[in-house]
Amino acid sequence: MVGEEDFGPLLQRLLDRRGLDPTALSRLAASPPAPALPESELRAALAGAPPSPSLLRRLAPALGLHTADLFAIAGVGIPDDLAPLDATAGSRVPYLVRDAVALPPDQRNALRRLVASLPQKQRTQPVPETPRHQQYPPGPGALLMRMIRTRNLGWTATAHTFLVLTGRYWSAATYGGVGRGRKPLTPDLVADFAALLDVPAADLEALTGVSPPTTSTSPTPAVPGVAELIWDVRRLTASQLRHVGDTAEAMREQLPDGGPV
Repeated sequence: MVGEEDFGPLLQRLLDRRGLDPTALSRLAASPPAPALPESELRAALAGAPPSPSLLRRLAPALGLHTADLFAIAGVGIPDDLAPLDATAGSRVPYLVRDAVALPPDQRNALRRLVASLPQKQRTQPVPETPRHQQYPPGPGALLMRMIRTRNLGWTATAHTFLVLTGRYWSAATYGGVGRGRKPLTPDLVADFAALLDVPAADLEALTGVSPPTTSTSPTPAVPGVAELIWDVRRLTASQLRHVGDTAEAMREQLPDGGPV
């Protein structure tokens, strides 16, 4: 990571969007048997102190965010127990999404249940270093691309997944440009990221300063449950994801005419 984000202002924007003050958030983050979250620690983070991993772990559920996403928002390295398990698995995600969007809701839910039933494999290799080309300078585009990386998606898989999910295609290098601040964030891009990340567009607006369109401009209608499926499979191995993908493909082939085009 080239540099750390200034987490304090980002956290303040998330609080403002939720109508919370530090006292209220501190109470929300107090989940037994954990002790109460010291409000002083929260105020220190708001004032610019680097957030500790334990603070981020406790704040994430109180804010309604995935814990790994809050680490990404803060520009802090993702802990081993939250990081993707198999970097080679992410290239299969676009194919899974291609089949999942064609399925009726009950079958997408069945896919998610299948994923939930799979054992969590133990890590056999250290978490790899972030590739140099994915080490971004601080900025709103970098924040979004780090959140993408928590879903085990590289640039190429990101481009293909966005195409299937939103109907809009940008080259893999364009998403790298987003991360590096060379490709300006647009309202349409923010809306697309919200759809893939399953994060409220209003949260991304608070974090990036870019307002999404008031009405959808995506060529492809949103398909419920697919972004959640992308999150569900982030820590599967390549062989596990191949099994899920084969199941999704078989489900699609059993639909009349192989499902919608």
